[in-house]
Amino acid sequence: MTAMSLPTDTGARTDEAADLISGARERIDALDDRIIGLIQERMAVSAVIQEARITSGGRRVNLSREMEVLGHYRDALGKPGTALAMTMLELCRGRI
Repeated sequence: MTAMSLPTDTGARTDEAADLISGARERIDALDDRIIGLIQERMAVSAVIQEARITSGGRRVNLSREMEVLGHYRDALGKPGTALAMTMLELCRGRI
């Protein structure tokens, strides 16, 4: 690959950097697929919990448990972890 033929989507200015970026992006794409799969699995487990809670006469959402989850993500990832956890919890609440 010559300097003139470097892919513009990597932003790289050398063949070596373009190759490194392309490989790292492939790894990120694979990680994203795994993360999506884990969130989908979490959604299914949450649905089981919610169904059991509702069937027993409880509420669909347990706010104290959600606060624990928010704290766990905040402690592990800082302030952005809270936003991430909020989004995940919203996905996992479902509509039973």
